[in-house]
Amino acid sequence: MHKTRIWITIAALIISACNQTNTNQMGASPTTGNTNKTSGFALVNGLNMYHEVHGTGAPLVLIHGGGSSIATTYGRVLPEFAKTRKVIAVEMQAHGRTADIDRPLSFEQDADDIAALLTQLNIKTADVFGFSNGASTTLQFAIRHPQMTNKIVVASTFYNKTGAPGWFWEMMAKPTFETIPQVYKDAFLEINPDSNALYRMYERDVARMQSFPDITAEQMKSIKAPVFFIQGDRDIATPEHAVEMHRLVPNSRLAIIPGGHGEYIGELTTPQNTALITATVSLVNEFLNADRAK
Repeated sequence: MHKTRIWITIAALIISACNQTNTNQMGASPTTGNTNKTSGFALVNGLNMYHEVHGTGAPLVLIHGGGSSIATTYGRVLPEFAKTRKVIAVEMQAHGRTADIDRPLSFEQDADDIAALLTQLNIKTADVFGFSNGASTTLQFAIRHPQMTNKIVVASTFYNKTGAPGWFWEMMAKPTFETIPQVYKDAFLEINPDSNALYRMYERDVARMQSFPDITAEQMKSIKAPVFFIQGDRDIATPEHAVEMHRLVPNSRLAIIPGGHGEYIGELTTPQNTALITATVSLVNEFLNADRAK
């Protein structure tokens, strides 16, 4: 993995291009397609949170990565999930269409905001799929709101700082706004034209990662919900760390998939391998549907 190809803003630092041979391109930008979408804002814990609801069925919450939005993280898989599920896709504090407010940015607070949103939507329990920073929020959701948690998909994150190599934290110590690929800046400004909000998101995500709060092994062991850990074999977090998380959580499964950070779901900057993305959607659906009441 080439360090120069990674944008550091959070655990969502996305590998921009690797292994593009034998790859089917799906277009330059993600789309959420026509999935009977409704959208709006909900006031949760003082935050005016943007969210979208697609499809019908069992509820599935999608939580994007850091520095990202619904479309940049999930644009190429959301329509597939919405074929059989009620997908609630969110944009977290300071990201996309959800404005920042004067309070700390934390994974714990993000988890509480998701819980408050679900309560407003009259959803008592839900499955949750989080990617990168969104996966850290997903772990906190399962820890802090077990009564609302059905199953969780935890994709490309680490539960403590040892899960990422040392050079990652060295780079995180001295990030610069200029190193953010223009494609991310364009994607943000397309849905929120406020350049000050874009820079604020960058500042918020950097600060959170620079003070990354470890989850304890005891907290990981306390998770009762079934968990599906997904990890790229050339991801930010190491495969060994993914195995460690899998061993800590009693009721968990693990898939280590060829590729980089988010490649298996077609994240914005990654090679768009349709076969790989389709396989990931199938694996996630199989996990979520297992043991459901018939």
